[in-house]
Amino acid sequence: MATPGLHIGLIGGIGPAATLVYYQRLCAAVAARGARLELTIVQANIHELIANNMADRRAEQAEIYRRLIDRLAVAGADCAAITSLGGHFCFDETAAVSSLPLVSAVAPLDAYFADQGIGCVGLLGTRVVMRTGLYGQLTRTRAVAPKAPGEDQIDHLGQLYQDIAVAGLCREDQRTQLIEAGRRMVADQGAEAIVLAGTDLGLAFDGQDTGYRVIDALDVHVALLADLATGRASLPA
Repeated sequence: MATPGLHIGLIGGIGPAATLVYYQRLCAAVAARGARLELTIVQANIHELIANNMADRRAEQAEIYRRLIDRLAVAGADCAAITSLGGHFCFDETAAVSSLPLVSAVAPLDAYFADQGIGCVGLLGTRVVMRTGLYGQLTRTRAVAPKAPGEDQIDHLGQLYQDIAVAGLCREDQRTQLIEAGRRMVADQGAEAIVLAGTDLGLAFDGQDTGYRVIDALDVHVALLADLATGRASLPA
């Protein structure tokens, strides 16, 4: 007997463009599996998240998530996911108070990179994601972050990414800077692939010929959520 699929709950709005991409790709992935998607989305506030992230107010953001997850539970969701890798800065604190199982977007990446035979990845995303190497959760793959002589590339690119996420669009000059930062990590730091470790970075990279391998972390998360929605995977222990 087939395992019944799960009703997926998403915490969206952080930012809106990323939420739209999650919705589009999750719908497509479930349809490709020949199944029906049960989905509820609640809206978080990107400015609130940014302020709590920058100040490392984990408990405060976890409490915001808790209330949103409670709404997902009332709506019938079986699990919840945060549609922002930057928003995972308080994942453990949120999981501890969540009324639903929380499906991480970070945890599946290490196994994915290893399965792809990738030994080193370059990260683009929020300041915290880049500085911590995806919250220190990569154990089978080495992570590098952007750097340039005499410049705080992480701070500069983190702010640039934040601006893109808030605006929901990417200017050509911003796109050029991000693609060039990826190129330098490949050429100078040994990265075998550049990971879009920010769920709004598709605004800069989608449809672009960068000359290097690009992995969208969002796609890895969506694939796991689609498997859960169609009964092809079980919730992580």
